[in-house]
Amino acid sequence: MFEIWETSEPARLISDAGSLKVALEKVDTMCRLRHDQAVAHVGDAGEGYHFEIRDHDGKALARLSYVPDTSRAYQSVVVEEMRGDDARGTA
Repeated sequence: MFEIWETSEPARLISDAGSLKVALEKVDTMCRLRHDQAVAHVGDAGEGYHFEIRDHDGKALARLSYVPDTSRAYQSVVVEEMRGDDARGTA
């Protein structure tokens, strides 16, 4: 079990996930949402957003800082290698 946290102040639990792959996809979805909000001028990106994926003991396994770039369309923060073989169709 993994937990996804947005650690920008104040820190908040966003969701949980049964696998690291699902946790990465949820972080990517949150970054896409933040990008869309920035494009629509909703909220304040300030210095960006900070996310953590934590294990069941609360230990941070991965951290990501994301600053929306509204000059271009959203590009996934999850690189192909992080997605695993299933995403490339070689399961």
